[in-house]
Amino acid sequence: MVVTGEMTALETAYRTVYVGVLIFLALMIFFCLIRAVKGPRVADRIVAVNMIGTMVMVIIAILALLLNEGYLVDICLIYAMISFLAVIVLTKVYMGVHSENQVERKEFSAIHFKSVETKSAKTDMGYKNAKGGTGNGNI
Repeated sequence: MVVTGEMTALETAYRTVYVGVLIFLALMIFFCLIRAVKGPRVADRIVAVNMIGTMVMVIIAILALLLNEGYLVDICLIYAMISFLAVIVLTKVYMGVHSENQVERKEFSAIHFKSVETKSAKTDMGYKNAKGGTGNGNI
């Protein structure tokens, strides 16, 4: 579609639809950006980044149609590969951090459980000995 010169009614309609879709996608990217910042979980942020990448690819493809430039399709494909790899890397990093946190929680709970168990055993022994017992259950 030629930007300058006389356009037919069909070209004008296509141009209007393309511009409308570009505005809609820009608005949706803004909402996804808000979701990527707010969260609440890391998984929500990763999905939002993936959606932003997909919508940028659609915007590049629409611009390729609107401007009648074939090289933009190649850029769109390269961007798709980069976006895919970025999401995979983010997911791997998140999974690594998540698994490290789980190991730390298990270690902390094991240490905490042992200290609570030891304290309760000492308390039970002290109670039994205070009553005049031998500490083996005979009072």
